[in-house]
Amino acid sequence: MRRGGHVLAGHCLTTWFCLCGPLSCLCTPWGASLERCLQGPLPSSWEGVSMNIQPMYLGESAPKELRGAVAMTSAIFTALGIVMGQVVGLRELLGGPQAWPLLLASCLVPGVLQLASLPLLPESPRYLLIDRGDSAICLAALQRLRGTTEVMVELAELEEERAACQGQRARRPWELFQDGTLRRQVISLVVLGSAMELCGNDSIYAYASSVFREAGVPQEKVQYAIVGTGCCELLTAFISCMVIDRVGRRVLLMGGYCLMTCWGSVFTVALCLQSSFPWMPYLAMCCIFAFILSFGIGPAGVTGILATELFDQKARPAAYMVCGAIMWTTLFLVGLGFPFLMEGLSHFVYVPFLGVCVCGALYTGFFLPETKGKTFLEISEELHRLNYPRQNQGPTWKGPEVIRSTEL
Repeated sequence: MRRGGHVLAGHCLTTWFCLCGPLSCLCTPWGASLERCLQGPLPSSWEGVSMNIQPMYLGESAPKELRGAVAMTSAIFTALGIVMGQVVGLRELLGGPQAWPLLLASCLVPGVLQLASLPLLPESPRYLLIDRGDSAICLAALQRLRGTTEVMVELAELEEERAACQGQRARRPWELFQDGTLRRQVISLVVLGSAMELCGNDSIYAYASSVFREAGVPQEKVQYAIVGTGCCELLTAFISCMVIDRVGRRVLLMGGYCLMTCWGSVFTVALCLQSSFPWMPYLAMCCIFAFILSFGIGPAGVTGILATELFDQKARPAAYMVCGAIMWTTLFLVGLGFPFLMEGLSHFVYVPFLGVCVCGALYTGFFLPETKGKTFLEISEELHRLNYPRQNQGPTWKGPEVIRSTEL
């Protein structure tokens, strides 16, 4: 990810590729079919690369006291993009068949803004010092990011991290699975990255329309209720950003998964009994909003920070590649398999997702260390102790020293 260029340079390159899709949509004839419109945005798959680079850059550049809040801004703008897409996709705006090319090309605006603003940002100080070994430019970037010249304490922490990484080379993605010192980090990344996509939040958006219609919402008004679901996730992303550096990552993750398990269970009961009680569809509709709120306050944003905080400078880019591959693969599998789950399980379609939520909460509670307010070096040392617990055990004999010559 960092080979052959800066982090921001790579981000600019992927932004150029992302602009190819919207530009091709503008060239699509007005009123063309949706299938023809979707042929254009294929280059926009490069946005998956940008979604990896952005939280990595933010997490590396932020001070440890605000690292969680700064990295959480990625989740805020992701939720904002969902809401903006839902609003722009209303039938009164660009949701009609005649406006599909313009709707799909609307992401051209944020892409151009990002491309114009990226050259104004400094490079990651950690990248400059640890990967490039340029202390002077690192100091200038650090002072520019902090807005003050009093950065010697933080620079000393970077020097310690640099010394710890001395002699190491950048890891490749497959090497993460072969290194015993990264065992807990890789397992956490795979388990919680998969749980984020397999917890059922993306599927509940697909289920929302039918639930809203069952609750008596008119067909032409369902689209406005769908916008409300996106607003819920945006609201909780803001709340999570404000409290993440106070309550910690583990609390938000465990709380989010536990609440999702609770509301998903109630949602399943409501689906089973909606034909028996007239108020059950309203309960199911409330559960949808509560489920999305629970997802936004924990797994939606905190999961994206794990690759930044759990891995050191040499393994972090490869970790983001692995995390991105896992999340997009599981998202594809959910989209592919959810219709079959609906057909086979009917009202119990959310039972498998509830199992994933329970596993995510249990793993977070028992195996994920807290990283709030710690430097990357402190996190690495704690994870090393967890990966090799026997090396940290002292001698078992606590009595007086035995003198071998007089032992008899």
